[in-house]
Amino acid sequence: MQAMADVNRAIDTHGFDRALYHLIQLRASQINRCAYCIKMHTQEARRDGETHERLDRLIVWEHVNDFSEREKAALAWTEALTVLDGKADLGALRARLRAHFTDQEIGVLTSLVAMINLWNRLQVSRH
Repeated sequence: MQAMADVNRAIDTHGFDRALYHLIQLRASQINRCAYCIKMHTQEARRDGETHERLDRLIVWEHVNDFSEREKAALAWTEALTVLDGKADLGALRARLRAHFTDQEIGVLTSLVAMINLWNRLQVSRH
């Protein structure tokens, strides 16, 4: 657990957008049905200034105008790496990311998605 926490601290050193950080963690946690993580990441997002309205509509982010194109690209990537559908066009999703993020930011984003999925699976296994 300490090693995983250390990885998250290393990810944090890159200065990734905190609002987006929270949205990514919360969306993956919703998909993975991790009640503990959903509660924690919702509270953290609100504490850091995220609105109730955006958090309420995160589950339908593709169908509302609350999220920027940058956020939508990151959320699409989050969902693709969380669900791992063999039919997903990861190349198109990466191209969409490149319109809004640097290669380093994409690496941080990908690492963040990987880590929240790991945390979710550990927490769900403890229910």
